[in-house]
Amino acid sequence: MAAPNCLVANDWICWDYVTSRSQELTDATLEHIWLTGVSVLIGIAVSVPLALLARHWAAPVLALTTLLYTIPSLAMFSLLLPVFGLSAALVVTGLVLYSLTILVRNVLAGLEAVPEDVREAARGMGYGPGRLLWQVELPLALPALLAGVRIATVSTVALTTVGSIVGKGGLGNLIAPAVNSSFKAQVLTASVLCVLLALVADLLLLGVQRLLTPWTRAGAGRRGRSAAPTRDTASTPAPAPAKGV
Repeated sequence: MAAPNCLVANDWICWDYVTSRSQELTDATLEHIWLTGVSVLIGIAVSVPLALLARHWAAPVLALTTLLYTIPSLAMFSLLLPVFGLSAALVVTGLVLYSLTILVRNVLAGLEAVPEDVREAARGMGYGPGRLLWQVELPLALPALLAGVRIATVSTVALTTVGSIVGKGGLGNLIAPAVNSSFKAQVLTASVLCVLLALVADLLLLGVQRLLTPWTRAGAGRRGRSAAPTRDTASTPAPAPAKGV
């Protein structure tokens, strides 16, 4: 007797679903990547000016970004709906606003970590405010900024699924109806793809971070070598106790 089809049996793991819906899965994954990428890039562009503003008015700016993050997604999309309508711009704008609380704080932390003597040395060499920012402060703040980008990207990959409310949620467009209809294979497959997207994005950004901030690896290597015992120190035996003790 032939084994029942996994689609008919409504199994969680079903390769027949993957092969028969491959184009649908590909389209949803590409939309998910596009929504996430555009949202994070716009979030970075907006967060840098806000972080500069927060250097003078930290409490209001950070309070605003935190407040935006606490707004439920349904309420956020409802507030943005009259402006953007049922479009991808609605979802992207919501994701950008949610990413600001992470990005602004990390950019600000990176800028504040720049040593003051470095700033004074740059000013002494004739650097103006703009040149000081772009050629000294932002490069030194890059590790913190990229760490924030990694967190914001992974968070945005997950939040993008909420866009299924307006039909622009990438893989969320598959998850939401499958949950309602208890279509197990579709729920699991789309969810696994979301997790894989987050992992791949984080690894790629980690590689970019290591490539753009080589001095952080060099500093870690020097600290490791200074902490390791030398051959002479390691091979020197401990002094023997006095004979009379």
